[in-house]
Amino acid sequence: MHTHGYMTGLGTIANAAAIIIGAAAGILIKTGLPERFKKTLMQAVGLSVLFVGASGALQGMFRITGEGLIDRRYIMEMILFLVAGGLLGEAACIEQRLERFGRKIQKRFSGDARFAEGFVTASLIFCVGAMAIVGSLEDGLSDSRSTLYAKSVLDGIFSLLLSSTMGIGVAFSAISVAFYQGSITMLASTLKPLLTPEVTTQMSLVGSILIASIGINTLEIQKIKVGNLLPAIFLPPFWYGIQLLWNALGF
Repeated sequence: MHTHGYMTGLGTIANAAAIIIGAAAGILIKTGLPERFKKTLMQAVGLSVLFVGASGALQGMFRITGEGLIDRRYIMEMILFLVAGGLLGEAACIEQRLERFGRKIQKRFSGDARFAEGFVTASLIFCVGAMAIVGSLEDGLSDSRSTLYAKSVLDGIFSLLLSSTMGIGVAFSAISVAFYQGSITMLASTLKPLLTPEVTTQMSLVGSILIASIGINTLEIQKIKVGNLLPAIFLPPFWYGIQLLWNALGF
């Protein structure tokens, strides 16, 4: 599908390519990077993610009026979505379930070759996260790939670090990423006619805040349970539906 001359899903293709390139570079290094290099790289990654998220959140929250003034919007909605989404995620124990799922897979493959460990570990790191979901939604809904391009750079670095110790299996996680993110993008692209620009902006705003949270986690400032906040991204369409029903009933 083409929108404004661009191909939907290009962000995911770039992401998969970055993982393969990163893994190839990591295998060439083999000996592994010194710990101090890894720490500095992780701090650079954390800062990048934090500001990618913050800039996206500010973009969704503020708009320039006809008089050239800055107008705030969706503040109450943002609070409502994050609080309600957090409560839903906490009730469903999403973060715990993801961690348990990761441990189960790791345990299952622990007796196998290094290939399986590298493949599973990398697939979980690259797929389980708000950035993968938000970036794929943005690609499908608004033809915006900035989040996935930023994720590509970060995943490329992670891929290099992982493959330098776990080997070629890390490169094959690109298949998981292509399938997972591609599916979300295509679903979002199909549902796009049903979603108003207002709803997609609110989804992107909440998603950007979650991306900033990943940056905070990477910098080890504060451990935020981003997994438990994921339902917040999907609340704007429900809220819009409730408003339509409310108006239809004449309240």
